[in-house]
Amino acid sequence: MAQQGRRVLVTGGSSGIGLAIARAFRDAGEQVCVAGRDPAKLEASGFERLQVDVCDEAALDAAIASAPPFDIVIANAGGAATAPLMKMARADWDRMLALNLTSVWLTARATVPAMIREGQGRFIAIGSTASVKGYAYAGAYAAAKHGVLGMIRSLALELAKTGATANAICPGYTDTPMLRAAMDGVAAKTGRGDVEASFAAINPMGRLIAPHEVAAAALWLASDAAASVNGQAILIDGGETA
Repeated sequence: MAQQGRRVLVTGGSSGIGLAIARAFRDAGEQVCVAGRDPAKLEASGFERLQVDVCDEAALDAAIASAPPFDIVIANAGGAATAPLMKMARADWDRMLALNLTSVWLTARATVPAMIREGQGRFIAIGSTASVKGYAYAGAYAAAKHGVLGMIRSLALELAKTGATANAICPGYTDTPMLRAAMDGVAAKTGRGDVEASFAAINPMGRLIAPHEVAAAALWLASDAAASVNGQAILIDGGETA
């Protein structure tokens, strides 16, 4: 793939990991567009933007069709919720799968055909360590993230002779506003003062993953150096899943 000046779409690109990825590609000379639901956050990001709910099939298709084709797509939009599997409401289960799995498929379906026509492209899904292991009270999230990896591996085989590739990046607990909010919630419910340390301790390195580390992996997957990397899960977790 020709470097610099490529069209890059980052869903969920106005905060956290998505914003770090968007900034990294911009700094590398690429043309970046971020997609999300919150108009204020999108505007504050400073990037070309698509205001769209990636779970809304018709709206997403229309938004993608309204923009020039993308050479690189990072399907980052997602979210987590916790509940015991045996007590989880069906609506909450469906929402987790829609947000974390179906949205990735919808994003691929809307963007990858252009890559196939061009004979090049990179589709990168942001998975999680929950793509390869379970977490108590996060069963729906883990089910969705496992599904993302299965979809990516299947898509990679379908793309193998097209010049485009599909891969996933699977980070452990990452220092983002979403995680900070979750930790604050745990602290408020439990009164514990060591919540951040307990999350960091899950990583054998004893720290949270930095968003820029995830962004660096995305840059590599989008580079010529990774042209033969296809259908892989790049785990960034300090050894948690070793």
